[in-house]
Amino acid sequence: MPAATDAPPPTAAETTVLATLSGRDRPGLTAALLRAVQALGVEVLDVEQIVVRGHLSLALLLTEGAAPGAVEAAPAPAAAAAGLHLRCERGSGDNAPRRPGRLHVTLLAAPLRAEAVAAITTLLAERGANVDRIRRLSRRPVTTLELDVSFDAPAETDPLRRALTATAGAHGVDVALSPAGLARRGSRLVVMDVDSTLIRQEVIELLAAHAGREAEVAEVTARAMRGEIDFAQSLVQRVGCLAGLPVQVLEEVRAAVQLTPGARTLCRTLRRLGFTLGVVSGGFLEVVGPLAASLDITHVRANRLQVVSGRLTGRVVGPVVDRAAKAEALRDFAAAEGLPLARTVAIGDGANDLDMLAAAGLGVAFNAKPVVRAQAHAAVNVPYLDAVLHLLGISREEVAEADAADG
Repeated sequence: MPAATDAPPPTAAETTVLATLSGRDRPGLTAALLRAVQALGVEVLDVEQIVVRGHLSLALLLTEGAAPGAVEAAPAPAAAAAGLHLRCERGSGDNAPRRPGRLHVTLLAAPLRAEAVAAITTLLAERGANVDRIRRLSRRPVTTLELDVSFDAPAETDPLRRALTATAGAHGVDVALSPAGLARRGSRLVVMDVDSTLIRQEVIELLAAHAGREAEVAEVTARAMRGEIDFAQSLVQRVGCLAGLPVQVLEEVRAAVQLTPGARTLCRTLRRLGFTLGVVSGGFLEVVGPLAASLDITHVRANRLQVVSGRLTGRVVGPVVDRAAKAEALRDFAAAEGLPLARTVAIGDGANDLDMLAAAGLGVAFNAKPVVRAQAHAAVNVPYLDAVLHLLGISREEVAEADAADG
């Protein structure tokens, strides 16, 4: 409930003044400019300020106050003393009402070229969108821009996503479309595939190398990830190649696993935000379980290898974790956390991840096969898993500051 002394918002007929200033930044400029108008009894209706490479752009929307014309004149001496360019524009009322359709468009590339940004913003304009704000989320090693866009009516996201993806692909950049508002805030569940997503390798290929059948298994894996053969069928073929291996090789494979660059940063940052993490894998719990524990990942689901007399039998125990089972795991994890699917994020690279990516509120194809990129909500094609943070509106500077604070 507003306080009784709160002033009502300006009416459409009430005069307001927009003062825009630009020039070399230094501490105290905003304070000096506002002190110049404080005696006039004006109200600050809106402020936008940004500094890029030491250059200040400041916009102040003020009520006119009791003395018409005084607001335009008052900040001029302070602006001149600071070497700032000042422009004042009189108008009526406050800002226009917020347009009902709002989305975030995120661009990632290394490098991000002007023609790519021009192509994306041109497409948005052609679809009736206005770019209200642009924020840089990262500069190195990937440049990421987040665009706040608005529409006169709620946008149809699926056609817009397809059009953005096609345009971005033609210019070699990644693009993601996500809702604005409260949908981006609060706790979330993030569920990742493991092989070639959380880690750089395929665990079954590491195991197969001990049996001298790595090339054979790799070919079957590639066909399954492209969606050319059923995953369950491919798993039977590949696990059969492991028959007779001593169980001790599992320890060697666990030691050989390499995390994808940015994986630790992604997990650490999401935990700081209070997010819950999960992994679901067509690989094997004997390797995935300890890996998840080392990253403080709460939920784990993977296949289990059958061992008899200290050797692998070439079979798995229990239900196969296939494409449908991955989506089921996402739903189970979300239910356990009391979260709707709209508050889940899924990350994967292969055809067996498609159901999980489709079920999640945000499905991210990470360095994925073409069939996966075409169907996911968003695609990331840079080799850094923590780039997914930028799709959630988290900047590189925020990650670095949190790391520094924790020592």
